[in-house]
Amino acid sequence: MNRDAMLRAVDAQGKDPWDVAIIGGGASGLGIAVDAATRGYRTLLLEQSDFAKGTSSRSTKLVHGGVRYLAQGDIALVREALHERGLLLRNAPHLVHSRAFIIPTYAWWEGPYYTVGMKVYDAMAGQLGLGPSTHLSAEKTLAAIPNLDRKDLRGGVVYHDGQFDDARLAINLAQTAADHGATLLNHTAVTSLHKNTSGKIAGLAARDAESGKTFLINARAVINATGVFVDAVARMDDPAAQPLVALSQGVHVILSKAFLRGDSAIMIPQTDDGRVLFAVPWHDRVIVGTTDTPVSNPTLEPRALDAEIDFILNTVARYLTHDPTRADVLSIFAGLRPLAAPAHAGEATREISRGHRVLIAPSGLVTIVGGKWTTYRRMAADVLDATQSSAGLPKKTCRTESLRIHGATTPAPTDADGLSGYGSDAAALRALIAADPTLGNPLHARLPYCDAQVVWACREEMARTVEDVLARRTRALFLDARASMEVAPHVAELMRRELQRDAAWGQAQVEDYTSLAKGYVLA
Repeated sequence: MNRDAMLRAVDAQGKDPWDVAIIGGGASGLGIAVDAATRGYRTLLLEQSDFAKGTSSRSTKLVHGGVRYLAQGDIALVREALHERGLLLRNAPHLVHSRAFIIPTYAWWEGPYYTVGMKVYDAMAGQLGLGPSTHLSAEKTLAAIPNLDRKDLRGGVVYHDGQFDDARLAINLAQTAADHGATLLNHTAVTSLHKNTSGKIAGLAARDAESGKTFLINARAVINATGVFVDAVARMDDPAAQPLVALSQGVHVILSKAFLRGDSAIMIPQTDDGRVLFAVPWHDRVIVGTTDTPVSNPTLEPRALDAEIDFILNTVARYLTHDPTRADVLSIFAGLRPLAAPAHAGEATREISRGHRVLIAPSGLVTIVGGKWTTYRRMAADVLDATQSSAGLPKKTCRTESLRIHGATTPAPTDADGLSGYGSDAAALRALIAADPTLGNPLHARLPYCDAQVVWACREEMARTVEDVLARRTRALFLDARASMEVAPHVAELMRRELQRDAAWGQAQVEDYTSLAKGYVLA
């Protein structure tokens, strides 16, 4: 996947219309690109920043049906998500795997109550289930999580859900779309929409952030898949458009693995604000979250509030023998959820459905709102089915249910050298290291990455900035923000040579990245 080749493809298309032009390179947009390309449509995707820069790289890293949605009675969403969870484990085994979750119980009624609930969850998953849930004694619960608070512990309920690396899946989806003929450009912002004499959307204008070049794109269908920015694109079409989404901020903190001994995750089913809270092993760290705070305006870099940080640390501390403090936080990140309906007066964002809706404006602009990572494939199928009718595209059926995602290997790869997340591409990275052993050097003593991954990101994954590499091609920013800042000059030098940039470019990249990464650490 080469950006220069993608630019040439846009130039080669000229004034000929694309069948589908997608605005937005997060989970929704990338899923739509895969679906459209595999149906045989001429497909273009444009992303203003980098693939999965926003919400889609800032999740709790779970591929799940949604235990909380089951408690709220949203049976249809849970059933759909559990089905899609099973497909993801089958189609991307190099990135998605099963994880045991334990609900610790401290009251006499909690054990039977949660056991029954999780048995219903298992039954809804059917043949795509990940394993049976069961009740655990206090002894077995502590054997699984030795540093769980023992006072009044009666036992636990174990169930199984999916876990993944969100940004890595996004990159693999971009590669999958490209493998099937789609053209994708990151760092290319759509600046306007244009219409024909009948007032129907006929294309768009976009600007390449690197060269400053403006593209005029003709398209039979334009799809707004911009997540928290859908309202801004909708207003390009109709300045009087009413808001389509309500924004909710979710915050996560990253702690040392020492705070969660064992391989099981903790699910806290009831917090002070009515949410569930997770503490989950991830890349040899622990990710703890999340919050649900209403937000008025979208931004690419939301920031955690002190109250959100305190809420997470105080809540998880009730369940651990060693309480985490702000000094223990390795990184903190916030993401915005684009919920598929404005909140009604007095309605908390946690009560708004996580389902999705496909909307078609009078101009023909297609917009997808809401949804979540687990159901990205189903969302894409719904969008393309609707777009076929509205844009008069040839009717073609969805092919993604059994489509293997780029990098998929069977059986799932082992992680002896830290490259298992690349799946079938891992062999090519190992070949890079064999040809130049210095590329096997670790980036940083506290990070599980090597120089070859930076080179690969530039050559094969369209990484254009130090942030692209340290935040999304690797997860260094999320695993240890301070370590990522320390290694930024080295990464900039590797990228400068690979992308043939000058020293001034490298210095500016380090400065930009350091400024951004400071927002991921607590003073």
